[in-house]
Amino acid sequence: MDTSVTPASPTRRALPPLMRLTEVAADRLRTLYAKGQQGTLLRISLAPKGCSGLSYRMEFVPEAGPGDELVTDQGVSVLVDRKATLFLIGTVMDYEVKNLTSGFTFTNPNEKGRCGCGESFHV
Repeated sequence: MDTSVTPASPTRRALPPLMRLTEVAADRLRTLYAKGQQGTLLRISLAPKGCSGLSYRMEFVPEAGPGDELVTDQGVSVLVDRKATLFLIGTVMDYEVKNLTSGFTFTNPNEKGRCGCGESFHV
């Protein structure tokens, strides 16, 4: 009779999704993809900017590059620059319409602070 004990492998916790899209953001992207941006994908990256250090950068590109991660949520796909992934884990992308402005917004749980004008953030 074998009395040896096999050590249990550690249980791994599921990682949060890289990014999520609200239904409103997904609807807006569907509209953009169907109209003027047919055949492209929205690419999200971070760039140095402002007094806090980083800002979100978005551009439409014809295809994924070698450093892009594909994120699909709500039936819509976006690309995330691999260099930005550690800063964006768990981020929720939304689309807001206000009296004088409209645009995509990000709720990023990794942000430690924002500048006064809201243009940049730091982690």
